[in-house]
Amino acid sequence: MSSYVKSILFALTTAVICSFLLTAASAGLKGFQLENIDVDKKKNILMAVGLVDSEESYQKNDILDIYGKNIQSLRISPEGEVVGQDKASEASLPIYIYSKGREITSYIIPINARGLWGKIFGYLALNSDGSTVTGFTVYKHSETPGLGGEIEKRWFQKNFEGKKILDKVGGFASISIAKGLLPESFPQDKLPNYVDGISGATLTGKYLTAGLKTVLQAYEPVSIKFRTKQPIQIREK
Repeated sequence: MSSYVKSILFALTTAVICSFLLTAASAGLKGFQLENIDVDKKKNILMAVGLVDSEESYQKNDILDIYGKNIQSLRISPEGEVVGQDKASEASLPIYIYSKGREITSYIIPINARGLWGKIFGYLALNSDGSTVTGFTVYKHSETPGLGGEIEKRWFQKNFEGKKILDKVGGFASISIAKGLLPESFPQDKLPNYVDGISGATLTGKYLTAGLKTVLQAYEPVSIKFRTKQPIQIREK
């Protein structure tokens, strides 16, 4: 075999081995990235119900441990009924239950809203009374830093705590983001349904308001069950 042929075979063999190693490394990295994304989502669910602090750093195992001890992941039908994973359909919705024993403390729903430059993803936690917000988080967005990007900041998210998704007569109202800070002259009866907006980010607030309304309306059947004290089937921890 000539030295030329040997050189070609060596080059081909090296290329094949390098390609294999790159593919394996890419697959491993993707798995690691997906795992980190999953842990970050779980951390945001825990933040929404106050089980972890957004200002603190946590090890992955700590997040998984706290989540496993306190949160149940379920799916509900469009009518608000809990369905098993084997019966879950594309029409069913994910919901997360924070419970102490068999007593439900709050439930968490995923937020998927349009933003100015892309989707906004987060979680909204509601008290078991079916109307009071206990927490709100954003874990992914493409909004402008310093403007719409402020939705990821604690000062903005804290505004949601204690707000109501019902109006003063018990009708569905959702949560709306104001254009900047709410003025002192703002109608008192509407204050429970509004949060301070972000100066210079009117469109982000507008799109997030619309997204919150769409999501909360989709979950109204299960919220009504909580408001009327109808039983929700969960597993005991």
